[in-house]
Amino acid sequence: MIERYSRKEAKKIWEEENKYRIWLDIELAAASAMEKLKLIPKGVSKKIKKKAKINVNRIHLIEKKVHHDVIAFLTSITEKVGEEGKYLHKGMTSSDVLDTCFNIQLVQASKIILKDLDEILSVLRKKSLKYKNTVCIGRSHGIHAEPTTFGLKLASFYEEFKRNKKRLESAVNEISTCAISGAVGTYANVDPRVEIYVSKKLNLKVEPISTQVIPRDRHAYYFSVLAIIASSVERTATEIRNLQKTEIQEVAEFFGKKQKGSSAMPHKKNPILSENLTGLARMVRSYVIPALENVALWHERDISHSSVERNIGPDSTITLDFALNRLKNILLNMNVFPKKMMQNLNITNGLIFSQRVMIELTNHGFSREKAYRIVQKNAQKSHKENIYFFDSLMSDPLINKKISNKDLKRMFDLSYHTKRINIIFKRVFK
Repeated sequence: MIERYSRKEAKKIWEEENKYRIWLDIELAAASAMEKLKLIPKGVSKKIKKKAKINVNRIHLIEKKVHHDVIAFLTSITEKVGEEGKYLHKGMTSSDVLDTCFNIQLVQASKIILKDLDEILSVLRKKSLKYKNTVCIGRSHGIHAEPTTFGLKLASFYEEFKRNKKRLESAVNEISTCAISGAVGTYANVDPRVEIYVSKKLNLKVEPISTQVIPRDRHAYYFSVLAIIASSVERTATEIRNLQKTEIQEVAEFFGKKQKGSSAMPHKKNPILSENLTGLARMVRSYVIPALENVALWHERDISHSSVERNIGPDSTITLDFALNRLKNILLNMNVFPKKMMQNLNITNGLIFSQRVMIELTNHGFSREKAYRIVQKNAQKSHKENIYFFDSLMSDPLINKKISNKDLKRMFDLSYHTKRINIIFKRVFK
């Protein structure tokens, strides 16, 4: 992942120092289990732990010769620990280390992402409550529909990110497995009790059946969840981008005093952060297809998934962490313009109340079809002649016969559209 879209904490998880440290933890846990089972001499794991050093450069140097990263790692450790090194990796295969490590790294990365989600939920909760009764126009197909509130928009995002948190927790549970089952997963050369011990030591679950590799449907699910979270990031960012349009201007990203919007046009204040999130979301979603294709490996294993995961593991988690953090800051610092929201709500001269008028006409004896035709005719007249919808309705003889002007005016009350907001908020913010 490039530095521009990386945060230090998430990046550290995928640095080689951390990876090799996890490999060593796995090997030491397996050796410790073998000691308890009297498969290797007592005290081996303690001596290795004391003498072992992670030397990334040395591992790379050995790998250039042997063309095998796990062998290079074991050789470098043995150089430091001496005689006891021969007891490492006994009966194990490379995938036991690689797959268990990969899952641990995903769990580590997910802890950061879950923290990001908690922070976004906190901001969205506060903003939703703050703008709970800030009336604005709701849009469908990009066209003015009926009144809503800005708080309801934010509450919708809040509920979505709540679901995302549950999804990620489920996905973390899915990939929190350990396999120490040896070649083709039969435990022929390694006691299954070693796997049980290592799993507990590393806070993982035993993989019920591995074929030398941990089944990749688990990972496909995990990366799919990351993609869904990224899509929620984009949905939120897209709403902000749309509301910042010059002709709408209901919301805007924070713009610093020294910030520049355009190299050519000094007046510009562009929603660059939200646009950036749309791009990053595309990247995270793009990792789902290769993750799904990793499920179908040849026979008990091949390594076609390996190069994929070396890319998508770091890139997807680092990118999503960055995107969630950026979204949190956008929401925290965004400018909201309630007056502009009210101005926009009124630009259609009251046409947004058309459904209520139609419903009231049916309550006064009109069929729904006839009520629809009457309201639509007056709505089109209002739009064409640029007159207030209420005035057009008031001059319609069919309506005058059934409804008084006082009752008609009541149909243009904004509070009608916000009367059940408390019910929704109670559902969302229990």
